[in-house]
Amino acid sequence: MFGLIGKMRAQPGRREALIALLLDSSGEMPGCLSYVIAGDEQDEDAIWITEVWESEESHKASLSLPRVRAAIEEARPLIAGFETHIRTVPMGGTGLPHASRGS
Repeated sequence: MFGLIGKMRAQPGRREALIALLLDSSGEMPGCLSYVIAGDEQDEDAIWITEVWESEESHKASLSLPRVRAAIEEARPLIAGFETHIRTVPMGGTGLPHASRGS
């Protein structure tokens, strides 16, 4: 499995619009096991996105889906920047299959 955890900053006052766009565009992505969008409790413009994919390749392939590409273009004016980007190796958990170490 392949995972990403990222912190995105919305333009001031645009976080809810950005979250809505992300939620609307994140359905049915082949290879995506989990895609969670959360608002930061202490920062009204920050969004945390936690992703789990079957593989890094399935994540990369999702970026070429027409729906995802259109959402990226629509989201650009709402995004102020990206602050944190962490790659992870998910080992399993609620709703996820168990991974073999090193998979």
